[in-house]
Amino acid sequence: MSVPVVVAVVVSYNRAELLGAALDALGDQSRPVDRVVVVDNASTDDALAVARQHPTAPHVVALARNTGGAGGFAVGIATAVAELGADLVWVMDDDTIPTPTALSALLAARDAYDGEVAALCSRVVWTDGSDHPMNTPRRRPGASTAEVERAQEAGAIPVRSMSFVSMMIDAAAVQRSGLPVTDYFIWNDDFEYATRLLRHRVGLSVPGSVVEHRTKKLGATDADPGPRFYYEVRNKIWMFSRSDALSFRERVLYGGSTVRRWLRTFVRSSDRRTLAGAGWRGFWHGITRGPRPDTEVLSGVGHAALTVARLEAGASLPAPVHVNRTAASTGSFGTGEPLDGQRFSVLLPVYRGDDAAHLERGFRSATVDQTLRPDEVVVVRDGPVGAEIAAVLERLPELTDVPVTVVPLPHNLGLARALEEGLAVCRHEIVARADADDISLPERFAVQVPLVAKGYDIVGSAIWEFEDDEDERGMVRVPPTGEGIAAAARFRDPFNHPSVVYRKSAVAAVGGYQHLDLMEDYLLFARMLAAGAHAQNITDPLVLYRVGAGAYARRGGRRLLASELALQRTLHEEGFVSTPQMVRNVVVRAGYRLVPERVRQAGYRRYTRSRGGYVPDDL
Repeated sequence: MSVPVVVAVVVSYNRAELLGAALDALGDQSRPVDRVVVVDNASTDDALAVARQHPTAPHVVALARNTGGAGGFAVGIATAVAELGADLVWVMDDDTIPTPTALSALLAARDAYDGEVAALCSRVVWTDGSDHPMNTPRRRPGASTAEVERAQEAGAIPVRSMSFVSMMIDAAAVQRSGLPVTDYFIWNDDFEYATRLLRHRVGLSVPGSVVEHRTKKLGATDADPGPRFYYEVRNKIWMFSRSDALSFRERVLYGGSTVRRWLRTFVRSSDRRTLAGAGWRGFWHGITRGPRPDTEVLSGVGHAALTVARLEAGASLPAPVHVNRTAASTGSFGTGEPLDGQRFSVLLPVYRGDDAAHLERGFRSATVDQTLRPDEVVVVRDGPVGAEIAAVLERLPELTDVPVTVVPLPHNLGLARALEEGLAVCRHEIVARADADDISLPERFAVQVPLVAKGYDIVGSAIWEFEDDEDERGMVRVPPTGEGIAAAARFRDPFNHPSVVYRKSAVAAVGGYQHLDLMEDYLLFARMLAAGAHAQNITDPLVLYRVGAGAYARRGGRRLLASELALQRTLHEEGFVSTPQMVRNVVVRAGYRLVPERVRQAGYRRYTRSRGGYVPDDL
């Protein structure tokens, strides 16, 4: 059995002394943790300095504002899995002090259990050694005798839920189920997340793993929360009505116990007026609102929001899949330097949503139809495909004398990760992008490739839109040229992605593609320009761009709005756009995402014309 990479995640807020004690305890583990992540929720005390100066050398994520426990743990888990390669994520608050054998006991139970375990938790005690009532895991109702005995053989108890006070999560479960809901802020975020993780998977409580939860008081879950009762009520309603963490039977069971606990809290409260007001607001917001997307909630907190967006894009994967990055970190490249030759690769991704006939036509256009043919074609099959596409992929080598390499990914990873896999396979410095449903005109590579060979790092072109019949063409989208490329990039993508030809080293130098719905190309190109890439666009259309059904629908919606916010935030943090530019972009571009599709289509055509786009009949 391979040794798992364990990354501990500590969420910190204004408890510098306790944070130091928690980090000391992590450093004293009999089985050392491999990495430590500290997510600081904009502390106003010395917590951030304590984290940065601690001997455990934690990876510190300093958020620009307090996102609560929910946001902190979402960021921490995403950082551990997406950036640090964790196999297991061990999460805890900054007032959690693990005993020296806490980690080794969790791992021992995991190894001893006969089967897969999605999450494990420790026994949580208070400072006097008694069990802490705030962190008591719920035993799994209806667990069979065999399930109980299997857990007992591993020194554990099967449970249905657990808290974020010493919870160890398998990265595969994170990939499948996603992250905590950040809009919960505090309370019930761990209950919702744990029950979501464990609805169809195994969770174990390990009494032999002990941590101390140093709360000020030994309080139970029905202690008077005052105004924070708002979060308890709102989040419980969200969970029961909008989350798939619980079955119908469990909703009834836990709903009844929740109401009883609320009544006990109200009866025991010394300030029932405050409690009633907070509860009513929580109830109203719980039924009239829903949790916002994580990237929207995390707007403005820093680069961590992009990490969350990247991980959540793969949350539906059946299993985690390793992706070879073209570059592990940013670097430099020799912009403007000529190359010795013009050998080049074509990089073409395909997934199950593509059309087989379109794929074959697009492939022919990029190979046999070209006046300057590529030296290889790398086709990335992004996950399983249907029989028709599979048949075309098998036939590709018969369609051309150009060498063809098909890179099969076992699961759909999304465009950015598929392109990263493909770039890793491309053998030549010059790489031309092509899409499965677009058509490269015969002179495309003969025009673009020599320019890249002479010194340009990226060269795009105008594209000619069409719907079904490639002979019935519509709008020509003309991109900016020369110095106008960098200026336009502050407000919009200055390249038409399926038209670009670039140097592989220039892409690698800025970290390659990173997932962001329909905007991974914009983010990449902005970073290339910021790094000094020598860029140009051809104003003649060299690609026929298929604008099929749903093209304008895909440019809108809350999910794409969240990507837009994450993009603008990232470009601002990296200094590519100024604050006024970012505000302008959010107002204009985010607003465009939310208008009805018909309005969006009309606005797009008008905007394209204002930027030099035209229909040939207009000339």
